[in-house]
Amino acid sequence: MATVSAPELGAVLRLLRDGRYRTRAELARTAGLSRSTMSARIDELLRLGLAATVGDAGSTGGRPAATFALAPGSRLVAGVDLGATHARVSVTDLTGRELTEHMEQLHIADGPDVVLDRVAEILVGLVAGLDRPMSDVVGVGVGVPGPVDHTTGRPTKPPIMPGWDGSDVVGALRQRLGDVAVLVDNDVNLMALGEHATALPAVGHLLYVKVATGIGSGIVADGRIHRGAQGSAGDLGHIAVPGAKPVRCTCGNTGCLEAIAGGAAVAARLAAQGLAAESTNDVVELVRHGDLRAAAAVRDAGRSIGAVLAGCVSLLNPSAVVVGGSMSRAGEHLIAGIREIVYARSLPLATQHLRVVTSIAGARAGVLGGAHSAAEHAFAHPELLTGETVSPPGSAAATA
Repeated sequence: MATVSAPELGAVLRLLRDGRYRTRAELARTAGLSRSTMSARIDELLRLGLAATVGDAGSTGGRPAATFALAPGSRLVAGVDLGATHARVSVTDLTGRELTEHMEQLHIADGPDVVLDRVAEILVGLVAGLDRPMSDVVGVGVGVPGPVDHTTGRPTKPPIMPGWDGSDVVGALRQRLGDVAVLVDNDVNLMALGEHATALPAVGHLLYVKVATGIGSGIVADGRIHRGAQGSAGDLGHIAVPGAKPVRCTCGNTGCLEAIAGGAAVAARLAAQGLAAESTNDVVELVRHGDLRAAAAVRDAGRSIGAVLAGCVSLLNPSAVVVGGSMSRAGEHLIAGIREIVYARSLPLATQHLRVVTSIAGARAGVLGGAHSAAEHAFAHPELLTGETVSPPGSAAATA
């Protein structure tokens, strides 16, 4: 049991997160505490391994004062990105530095028992490969390809996740992994968070668009994920495309963006033309091999996405629109189609400084966002770092 309370230690840890080396006196002045109080807190953090002595501040004749910093490797967090047909798991330290990662084919349609069993097995194996105990893992951020009730972490009527509706993902993973905080969110929200945290930290207003088999978006506003009242903000794929044909969508409506411009829809149109296209990856490969019909179809998909995004840009006024997902690997064709319509149809003031770019974090955006959300949650609940208590089962929603 710590001799200083977790909230008191948490306040010092948050000071140390900026990477600056400070003496006890400097930390005390910054926090508005006495030097003796700060010394007690630093000593406790050193005992717990959460802080480290990193040198001295120089000397003007007396003994040099020691300086201190966060010891980010003292605890671990993990990110899990579940897609329709894949699972990617990453383990990082508290600063987001990736230590190990694994990706494999895994079908979300196999259901929560099969998928979560395998996710837990992968994570335990990765941590063991680092020669660390699972007790060092203080949080796991999980992204799933469907709507999530952000207060409970339970998927809510996810269209491509049969058997997952209402599933207690938090409880299931805690049962398999032990007393670890589990945070569950929509996968695109975590991709947006990962892009913001690791690639575009200075961009406070960002719209991340995932274009793959389906289409979704994550909204970063003032540096934080915006989820809406029930967690469905950003469900871009089921907005009707202006002037589109009434193609039936999996949601039951017609003319939805996903049904017009999603990877599966583009592949189906190319297959009808006699091309070997059954999936988004097939479309990407056709474009990469110079097929003009595939390139034109991807650009048209970009125009449809741009037609929906134009209204979003005028409404939300982001500084950047970031396009990720497997379709973004088709070169400039997709992004060119999006830019063409967004810049033509959005309000001039909204596009004056707008950047429309391909994801920098790429396929790793989701796991990086998951790990970042887990780290943020741990710093907001420092008892997870100090080991005073375990996370309550209800702590399911990402805090970032």
